[in-house]
Amino acid sequence: MGGNQVWNPEQYNRFREERARPFYDLVALIQGRGFRRAVDLGCGTGELTAQLRERAGIADLLAVDSSSTMMEKTKPYAREGLRFRLEKIEDTVEQTLAGNGSDSAKFDLVFSNAALQWLPNHEVLFPKILSLVNHGGEIAIQMPSNHEHPSHRIAIEVAHELFPSRFPAPKDVFAPILSLERYAEILHAAGFKTQSCRLQIYGTSMKSGSDVVEWTRGTFLTTYEAALEPIDFGKFVAEYRKRLVQRIGDGAYFFGFKRLLLWGGKNT
Repeated sequence: MGGNQVWNPEQYNRFREERARPFYDLVALIQGRGFRRAVDLGCGTGELTAQLRERAGIADLLAVDSSSTMMEKTKPYAREGLRFRLEKIEDTVEQTLAGNGSDSAKFDLVFSNAALQWLPNHEVLFPKILSLVNHGGEIAIQMPSNHEHPSHRIAIEVAHELFPSRFPAPKDVFAPILSLERYAEILHAAGFKTQSCRLQIYGTSMKSGSDVVEWTRGTFLTTYEAALEPIDFGKFVAEYRKRLVQRIGDGAYFFGFKRLLLWGGKNT
């Protein structure tokens, strides 16, 4: 995971199976097997990282995440050939590019599942990440792109209304996610002539609109939880829940979640 959040693995895993679906689709895009060296940027609890290593046949996989609570959950999966490190994604990228430390070599596979959306300035970040891939290697990235959904827009509105000095007005909030065609252009410019870039809707049937609140509490709302005192965060969630349910209803709800899946082969 990336950015400034308070990650709760138990809350995040309340929708464990639904959150894993894009991971399996992303892994299916990877064409090679038997990678010598790979990195997982934003590994979370490490459970899916372990599956990535097995499915892609990776000899040496470095997995990094900036959340200490998530990193605690990785311990059962650590073994020879699978290393976990508490570190910001951007620090891993910069250190590799600078050639500092024991992990300065580049990678045959760079993988990131639902993490890079937390980091800003993708016009600068993505070319750096793509430059970590060896000639003949692959990149596989998945990111949520649901920032226009009421689950996100209402959170931004409520945060500004309740705490205007801490959170910007909705018109001043910009998601870091670029257009799908822009990512394709960046991939091409970096030498990834063979690529697959797609937007996919992952629909989840929920018993009630209130369940969407529990989904966002595991991800998007962690930014607000990190910035607010517990009593203020409680007020925020209560108002957010009220307004979201007013908008989408509290009966059965189909939550259509948009995600970008990006794959490329470098100079292949």
